[in-house]
Amino acid sequence: MITIKDIARVAGVSHTTVSRALNGSSLIKKETRDKIEKIAAEMNYIPNYSAKSLVMKKSYTIGLFFSSIEQGTSASFLVDAMKGIHHVLDENYNLTVHGIDGIKHFDAILPQRFDGILVMSQSDADNAFIYHVKKMGIPLVVLNRQLEDPGIMNVVAGDREGVKEAIDYAAAQGHRKFAIIEGKAGFKSAAERKQGFIDSLIANRLPLVPEYFASGDYGIESGYEAMASLLSLPDPPSIVFCANDDMAIGAMNACYANGIPVPERMSLIGFDNIVFSRYTNPALTTIHRPVAEISKLGTTKLIELMDHPGAEPERVFVKTSLVVRQSVASV
Repeated sequence: MITIKDIARVAGVSHTTVSRALNGSSLIKKETRDKIEKIAAEMNYIPNYSAKSLVMKKSYTIGLFFSSIEQGTSASFLVDAMKGIHHVLDENYNLTVHGIDGIKHFDAILPQRFDGILVMSQSDADNAFIYHVKKMGIPLVVLNRQLEDPGIMNVVAGDREGVKEAIDYAAAQGHRKFAIIEGKAGFKSAAERKQGFIDSLIANRLPLVPEYFASGDYGIESGYEAMASLLSLPDPPSIVFCANDDMAIGAMNACYANGIPVPERMSLIGFDNIVFSRYTNPALTTIHRPVAEISKLGTTKLIELMDHPGAEPERVFVKTSLVVRQSVASV
């Protein structure tokens, strides 16, 4: 197995210089660093991370924690989050993925195991975990859910404003009978999206009909079932906002199963802009929630905290955007 001492002999420098160069130290001149990296690549050098961890007192592990992996986390959401993180995280770090709801004891969440932690939070129920991480002194960034605590780095999307923009657009198309299929109960994202829906109806002086508020859980099946219930009403809505695209896809299938064409007799709006939303028939009008961008920015902020532990926490908002396709009719 090739070691840094082997590289040092070939390069004609000390093994300390090789170690610093391969760790990107600014103490080493660029031309020397480039030369050493080239020699290391030619010799097929593979770092010994176990030894490196002992020397540097680091685990080289970043933990990504979701509120839940099985409940309320769609496959597309998970993929987008991972994509954003890996855009920033280099090959020196391992990323481990967990569901907070699956952790029985927080005792194993220690600085010796994690150099930093990202929490993709959906619910206030995550607070006990978040404050345990903070107490342990592990660099922490909370993504996705807006926190009230200014002492924790927080990167979130403007869900409420994004939904209001979408409902304002539909109202401008002439719609007056609005329904909503809500997200998972207890999730902050569900509450924010519902509030954006209500804000727009109030601003546009449109009625809030209790029968038009249907429960969902972010799953396709719940969208199907909720839509079937809305269609069975004596006076169905003309448009339904679904709190995520998965439920909108389920709702669209319920419309077709009941002989209701979209958008001719029922209009639909989703949320997230998952890859499948552009391939539904008709293509789904939705709100683009930049999960990959949130994850990318959050990872950048986490690395900054790891490098500079005294950095001031901040709350960063990432803007959503309306994607107009073919699922909303003008009436």
